[in-house]
Amino acid sequence: MRIFVASLATETNTFSPLFVDRRAFEEAFYCPPGEHPPTATLCSAPMVAARRRAETDGFTLIEGTATWAEPAGLVSREAYESLRDEILGQLKAAMPVDVALFGLHGAMVARDYDDCEGDLLARVREIVGPDCVMGAELDMHCHLTPKRVEAADVLLTFKEFPHIDFLDRAEDLVDLCLRAARREVKPVPAVFDCRSLSGFMTSSEPGRSFVDRIMAMEGRDGILSISVAHGFQAADVYDVGTKVLVIADGEENRAKADALAASLGREIFGWQRTAPGPYHYTPEEAIEKALAEPGQPIVFADRWDNPGGGVAGDSTVMIEALLKHPDIPAAIGALWDPVAVSLCRAAGVGARIPLRFCGKATPQSGSPIDAEVVVKGVSDELTIPFEESIVSLGPAAAISIGELDVVLVSGRAQTFSPPAFTKLGIDLARKKIVVVKSSNHFYAAFAPIAAKVHYLNTGGPYPYDATKVEYRKARRPLAPLDPHPWL
Repeated sequence: MRIFVASLATETNTFSPLFVDRRAFEEAFYCPPGEHPPTATLCSAPMVAARRRAETDGFTLIEGTATWAEPAGLVSREAYESLRDEILGQLKAAMPVDVALFGLHGAMVARDYDDCEGDLLARVREIVGPDCVMGAELDMHCHLTPKRVEAADVLLTFKEFPHIDFLDRAEDLVDLCLRAARREVKPVPAVFDCRSLSGFMTSSEPGRSFVDRIMAMEGRDGILSISVAHGFQAADVYDVGTKVLVIADGEENRAKADALAASLGREIFGWQRTAPGPYHYTPEEAIEKALAEPGQPIVFADRWDNPGGGVAGDSTVMIEALLKHPDIPAAIGALWDPVAVSLCRAAGVGARIPLRFCGKATPQSGSPIDAEVVVKGVSDELTIPFEESIVSLGPAAAISIGELDVVLVSGRAQTFSPPAFTKLGIDLARKKIVVVKSSNHFYAAFAPIAAKVHYLNTGGPYPYDATKVEYRKARRPLAPLDPHPWL
């Protein structure tokens, strides 16, 4: 048996002013055939999972390119087409193949391509023909388009938010595709469109119990796989929104899959009224909340200035609030400002310098901070763990303004874990308030050291409120933009 595997991924915030060219992929993560590291990354886990199964099952594995760009705005047409064609050329050279596997994100949008993954998978199908089993792993914050479902035999998403299961789901993908290639199962998809933006976290209820329950359903009663595509609300594309994908074994179980997808989708939609998610505190509310709670640190996630959502991660709104309370030991990071980092590194650890930093990318980023700072730590390359992968934040510096420590970085990425602070000499145990630039991926690593975990609303620029966004391409009706068709 011959199996091909490749990965092409990014997450596109179509409202972001940050644009993505091929260089963005090559600088973030670009591995030509055979050069992928032994550890999985967020969207290339199928490559590692396939390697493991090749060792145990003895099939021939042909690796293509694996590449990822940090979430940002629109991808250039040239970048997408060149990387797509690079992978398609590798696939053609590998033919014939019995299985074609892909690690994708599912929310890539390029100029003239609103559905990059659908375009890629459709072209793959033309190459491999109808008998090859094709499968792809998607981030749960994807757009589940009909074009993808039609092209692929098996699509599945991460189940966990935070994304702690990308390798587990990649192993599920490889296993299910191998079983399909051996004619042990016949995947049949059923999709239910929730007609809403209904994402949820699995670090809290009701998402935690829901995911535990759907995982227990898989592999029983003719149901092979259950995925929830939460959607990515910072993208103006036709298929934005939440959908449920159930894969049944054989046509005889299609009706069961349709009914299950509908039942689960309606349940998720119902949470908008019964379980709308955690409260998001304004900066002053957050400070008041932290001071009222025992223990430390109290961790807050600045969700709407999260680089993982495609924005800059340079908002100063919470910094301005903390500077009004100079007696509170606090830390915030990681904020994107390559120029400020270079100035701090040149000055050196211990230097006291005037510095203007952050607040530059958008009007929602706040104003630049002008302060006399002490350079507390520097790094030629700040790397931090995120599950199995290692993420680079590039050259970095920590600065102090009285009791407030700020981590500045040259590379845009979420603050996945405490080493973003501790590697630069910041003792989080001494801080009453710690603010991380992340949506929820910080949770697994920060929750064990936090007295409490909460979420911030600093007013953007993600965008944080879908009802205030002008969607021009999204299918309608779509809750909460419109009255829901079920109600």
